[in-house]
Amino acid sequence: MTFSELLDWQWSDYGKRHRNRMNLIIHIVAVPLFWLGTFNVITALLFEGALHAFGGAILVGLSLFAQGRGHEMEALQPVPFTTRWEFVRRIVAEQFVTFPRFLASGGWYENLKSST
Repeated sequence: MTFSELLDWQWSDYGKRHRNRMNLIIHIVAVPLFWLGTFNVITALLFEGALHAFGGAILVGLSLFAQGRGHEMEALQPVPFTTRWEFVRRIVAEQFVTFPRFLASGGWYENLKSST
């Protein structure tokens, strides 16, 4: 599956898999933490060394942990990962493309308003 096909597949039912109020709140906090952690890891590796990237890696890990807990609250669970590479691709797609698209399209707010 190409990355473009992955994005289409992920988007096709993203709103259906993100309806739980707590999961939506977790995502609105955790996704920016993922971005911050990723930026920290990259800049630390480029300019400061691997040791300085540790804080960013912790943020990424906490973000993924929180989002995983949020996904467990959903009636419609995410499709399980089949390989490590699929995990990486799907996480990158969700964090940097699909969730921002969901937010910008108004889907996040609509699902928040309609959640119980």
